[in-house]
Amino acid sequence: MTDTIEHTNQLDVLHIGGPTVRLRYAGLTFLTDPTFDEPGDYPGPVTLHKLTGPAVPVDQVGAVDVVLLSHDEHADNLDNSGREFLKTAGTVLSTPGAAERINGVRGLENWESVTIGDVTITGVPALHGPEGCEPQTGIVTGFVLQADGQPTVYVSGDNASVDRVEKIVERIGRIDVAVLFVGAANIGRFGDIDLTLNARTAVLAAEVLGDALIVPVHGEGWVHFSETLERLRLLFHYAGREKQLLIPPLGTEITV
Repeated sequence: MTDTIEHTNQLDVLHIGGPTVRLRYAGLTFLTDPTFDEPGDYPGPVTLHKLTGPAVPVDQVGAVDVVLLSHDEHADNLDNSGREFLKTAGTVLSTPGAAERINGVRGLENWESVTIGDVTITGVPALHGPEGCEPQTGIVTGFVLQADGQPTVYVSGDNASVDRVEKIVERIGRIDVAVLFVGAANIGRFGDIDLTLNARTAVLAAEVLGDALIVPVHGEGWVHFSETLERLRLLFHYAGREKQLLIPPLGTEITV
């Protein structure tokens, strides 16, 4: 673990690109879904096309105590460089399936918690598409970070379900900061049904989350994102929730 980061009641956020965010929280450094490849194509059942590289090179990220990996099956959440990065992290938390596929990964069932340092990390439900999508899109997890005297932080992973957000709030209680994966990801597998939150469902999730600060990520850099962050900003404005939304700049650390 890192021992050089001051333990404060704040959250430092560095958006590296796509779903990859460095979080400094309660004396630990976290990284979500590592993706550090340069632009390129990823063949598979559906070929994914990456348009932009990371805003921060992997060698400038620094030491990471915990990787929060929502799932390992899709290159836009774990690419080739990201897989190499996992080997350098103190702990990697993900789904039970990812733990079977990748050495050194610890899988969390829904509502299972682990404590690292002063932080309790809980795996929470996520749904990567419509109900019943799991045989095609795989199992995904979100995470909740909690520590005494610190804000409660929710990282959604590739979740498209407002219902899952409702269940998390019912179980966990107040969420102070929600890092939501947005962009209306759509590869056509389920017609017009998106695989991640779109602008409309992100607003609905924000309503469920009360006055939590919404930090949207994973909404740029890939062809399969069907909505822009500007549309997201507009819908939050029209819903009277623009002050609740904080779109993090790429490559510049901010404190929330």
